[in-house]
Amino acid sequence: MIDIVILNRNLRLNDNAALFYGSLRSDYIVVYLYDENYWKANGKSSRQLKFSNDCLEELDNSLKNINSEINIFEGSFNDLQKWIETSFNDYFIHMNHCTDINYFREGFEKFKKHFNKKLRVYDDFGLQLNNFNRDAWSKNWNYIMHADLLESPVANKNIKEINLIKFNEFKNKINKKFTGLVNIQKGGTSIANELLESFLYDRCEGYRSKMSSPGLSEDSCSRLSPHFTYGSISIRQVYQKLSELLPSLKNQKDLYSFKKRLYWHCHFVQKLHTEPELEFHSMHRMCDELRTEYDYEMIDKWIKGETGFPFLDACMKFLQKNGWINFRMRAMIMSFASYNMWQPWQKTSPLLAELFTDYEPGIHISQVQMQSGVTGINLPRIYSVPKQSIDQDINAEWTKKLLPQLNDFDPKLIHNAELEDLYIPKIVDLKASAKFARDEIWGIRKSKVFKDEARKVYLKHGSRRKRNVN
Repeated sequence: MIDIVILNRNLRLNDNAALFYGSLRSDYIVVYLYDENYWKANGKSSRQLKFSNDCLEELDNSLKNINSEINIFEGSFNDLQKWIETSFNDYFIHMNHCTDINYFREGFEKFKKHFNKKLRVYDDFGLQLNNFNRDAWSKNWNYIMHADLLESPVANKNIKEINLIKFNEFKNKINKKFTGLVNIQKGGTSIANELLESFLYDRCEGYRSKMSSPGLSEDSCSRLSPHFTYGSISIRQVYQKLSELLPSLKNQKDLYSFKKRLYWHCHFVQKLHTEPELEFHSMHRMCDELRTEYDYEMIDKWIKGETGFPFLDACMKFLQKNGWINFRMRAMIMSFASYNMWQPWQKTSPLLAELFTDYEPGIHISQVQMQSGVTGINLPRIYSVPKQSIDQDINAEWTKKLLPQLNDFDPKLIHNAELEDLYIPKIVDLKASAKFARDEIWGIRKSKVFKDEARKVYLKHGSRRKRNVN
C-alpha cells in the first residue's frame, strides 16, 4: 500500500497531521493540487498564489532531506480522483481539512465522499469539524492548542517515479503570473519563524496602540496572518511558543492582546465551516434585503482608491501595493463601501479579498459582514473617514507618501477632503450617506422578527468565551 498525502493550504513540515501520519509507513508520495480555476474563484488572486508558492518551495526543499518531494497535480479534485484510481491499486489518502470558498468546498466534499474509507481528513486550526457545540467551543479550542505538536514526517524509503511535474518545473511555469508583486510578503516557514521571533522579543512593543495606525502597524503587528492562511506555521506552534516564553518576556500586556487574537482567528473561521452559505448570504438573512442594487462605476472607484477621500484612497493604494493593511483600516474600507456607498457586500467583498495576501475566507467574510451591519449580533458601526484620518495620521504624512500630489496641502483640508477641484471629486456625501445607512439599518433591526432571528444567529455563531480564558 502507498500513502498519498495531498497538500492544500497546510504548507509546512512540522505539526502537519496529514504529512506526519501519511509518512509513518515510510512509503508515501506528496501531491500538491494546483487548480487554476480555484485561483480565479471568489476572492482568490495571484498575490496569494505567489505567497503559497514560496511556502511550497521551502517545503519541497525540506522534504528532499527525507527522501521525498512535492509532485504537482494540475487539475480539479475530480481530475485528481481519476488520476489516483488510474495510477494506483492499493493506496490510502491523507489530507488536512481546509475551510475555504465554495469552489474548493464542493470539489473537496465530492472527493471525500467518493474515496470514503480510503481517505482520512485531519483537523485544522482549533475547529470543531463534527458534533459542533458552540457552548463548548472555547474549552475544546484550548484543549487543541495545548496538545503535543506533531514531529517531522518519517523519511521515505525511496522517491517514487510518477507522471507528475516537480515543483521547480511548476515554479518556472507560473512565475510570469507574479510580475509586479515585488512588495508582497514572502512565504515560508523560516520567514514565519523569524517574524515570530522578532515580534515576541522586539516588534510587539506598543502593539495594542500601534495596531490601529496604518503606518506603525506595518512593523508592530506580527505579520503572521498570511503564514496562518497558508500554513507555513501552525496556530498551535505560535500559541505554545508564546505561552512558553510569555512569563519571561517584556511587553506582556501587548502579547496577551496578541494571544487573544489567535483564539479569535479560529472563532471566525469556525463560522464559515459551520455555515458555508455565509460566503453568499448575510448571517442574518433579513439583511440581504437591505442592499439590492449596485453601482459598478462607484465600486470601481472605491477599489482603485479614487473615492475623493484622501486617507481612504491612500489606504487602498497601500493595500494594492503591499497586499496587506491593518485591521482597523480594513474595517474602515469596508464600512465606507457598505454604509456610505450602500453597495451589497457580496459585490465588494471578493474584490477586496483579491488584494489581501492573507485572504482567509472564514475571517474575511465574517469581518466583511460585521462591517456591513448584516450579522444581526454585532452593533452597526459606521467608521468616520475624517476621524480615522485625524486619529491615525494627524499630520497627513502617511497619506502624502501614498498620494504625493497632496504634499503641499494643509492636513486639515486632507482630513476633511476639502480640496475642491484640486483632487478627485468625492463620490458620496459622508453625512447624508451615513444618516441614510443608519436609518435603514436601525429601521430593520427594531422588529420582533429581526430580534428572534438574531437570537438564533447568536446561538449558532456567538462567542461564549470568558475574558480570563488563556
